[in-house]
Amino acid sequence: MRDLFERIIENKGPLGKWASQAEGYFVFPKLEGPISNRMMFQGKEVLTWSINDYLGLANLPEIKKVDGEAALEYGAAYPMGARMMSGHTEFHEQLENELAAFSNKEASYLLNFGYQGFMSVIDALVTKDDIIVYDVDCHACIIDGVRLHMGKRFTFTHNNPESLEKNLQRATKMAEQTGGGILVISEGVFGMRGEQGILKEIVALKKTYNFRLLVDDAHGFGTLGKTGAGAGEEQGVQDDIDVYLATFAKSMAGIGAFVAADQGIIDYLKYNLRSQMFAKSLPMVYVKGALKRLDMMRTQPELKAKLWENVNALQSGLKEKGFDIGTTTSCVTPVYLNGSIPEAMALVKDLRENHGVFCSIVVYPVIPKGLILLRLIPTATHTLEDVDETLTAFSSIRERLENGTYKRLSAAVSAAMGE
Repeated sequence: MRDLFERIIENKGPLGKWASQAEGYFVFPKLEGPISNRMMFQGKEVLTWSINDYLGLANLPEIKKVDGEAALEYGAAYPMGARMMSGHTEFHEQLENELAAFSNKEASYLLNFGYQGFMSVIDALVTKDDIIVYDVDCHACIIDGVRLHMGKRFTFTHNNPESLEKNLQRATKMAEQTGGGILVISEGVFGMRGEQGILKEIVALKKTYNFRLLVDDAHGFGTLGKTGAGAGEEQGVQDDIDVYLATFAKSMAGIGAFVAADQGIIDYLKYNLRSQMFAKSLPMVYVKGALKRLDMMRTQPELKAKLWENVNALQSGLKEKGFDIGTTTSCVTPVYLNGSIPEAMALVKDLRENHGVFCSIVVYPVIPKGLILLRLIPTATHTLEDVDETLTAFSSIRERLENGTYKRLSAAVSAAMGE
């Protein structure tokens, strides 16, 4: 028998092994100053494409005024205790009613965080006799939620209706044996690739198979659909989504989340969501702030219009210059390049230090070896000048990647890591 920590010390994981080279710069960076299209990074101003403030609400004076007034009136603690026992207010109920109406559902329930909330929703909805069928590229919070499931689960190939139907056939046979039901899980928008989930195709299969649909729309809420109600509205199937979940951490520029469904389902979840029953209530400063943010989403469509002006300019410009942005159908803008992890580190350093452009970098194991994904998040605070500046910078780094400059610069890092 060995010490529990021996494995941890010997093997820090596929990302952790790069900590000494990456931490503080490539991972866990310190972006400073007001949240906006330009922020400070290590003493320099950078054009920022890594903040999920889609509608540009985070630093608006009217938003900060409400946040500040709520903090002064209630502090950071109120209401104290778990919501079921001691932490409920009329403002929590008001926000839930408004979120339900906005997402075209009968009712909604507030969640402290999207990640833990989604895990707990999955756990509450299914028993060991039920079968889960979910997209293989679902977010980590869904994967972790499915891990809690004591019954069978199947994955279907990403956004592949034929694979989904094949697994629904398997799930149906199994459910007939167990006496359980089937839960299908997808995302409204897949946060790395930017693709919308095939919600319309999934809903169409309800005519043949008996299942319920759960959708995580963290990146679609506020950005897609005529009113901003999300991917379901965009695809015309919002009514057919049985359980809808979105977070405040993206378009709402805050903390918290909500789940929306028929009244009976929400009534059940209120009394069975362990992550909410045994956790402190969402503080009032976030509740009052969310009410203001939701009101601005409803009444100021120009925010979403400006966002999409920037999205369309950035994505069309990248495609015109020959960059591979995959099959994104959302604001999320991935740029795929070929190269090693050390080359990616050299590339990103050049991009930040010499071009003043800051975006997120994604490498193996999140994506396959040999690929570099630069992930850009346009917001309503960006300008068309920002887009032009970024396109020029990306053309430069692609040239240096292709002519071997980054490979030469990264040779020492590769040798040190045994790559």
